[in-house]
Amino acid sequence: QVQLVEAGGGSVQAGGSLRLSCAASRHDYSSYHWVWFRQAPEKEREGVAGIDDAGRTNYADSVKGRFTVSQDNAKKILYLQMNSLKPEDTAMYYCAARYPVGSARLATPSLRQSDYTYWGQGTQVTVSS
Repeated sequence: QVQLVEAGGGSVQAGGSLRLSCAASRHDYSSYHWVWFRQAPEKEREGVAGIDDAGRTNYADSVKGRFTVSQDNAKKILYLQMNSLKPEDTAMYYCAARYPVGSARLATPSLRQSDYTYWGQGTQVTVSS
């Protein structure tokens, strides 16, 4: 079982920055795929950015060049640095994890929510214009 706790959400004006963090409880943190998702009101949850234990990343087109996902394996913390925020980035942000098996271990982290087993409770990000 993996417990995930997000922090760092808040309100910011367009063009501003926020850094989200996700603390993981499991000791073999580095074996997993870790992804940030977000869900805006009345919209489906979408994958934003993911990272694996080799440091390979995967980003949604909507955030490329603005968001950076990273991890601190020693502290078991996942980060999402969000720069140049836009009002359309307003959403509840969730971190998620899975232990990849088979061919998934060779691929960059999937951004499909159905692939992920463990979820945090979410942290709200609000960007005003």
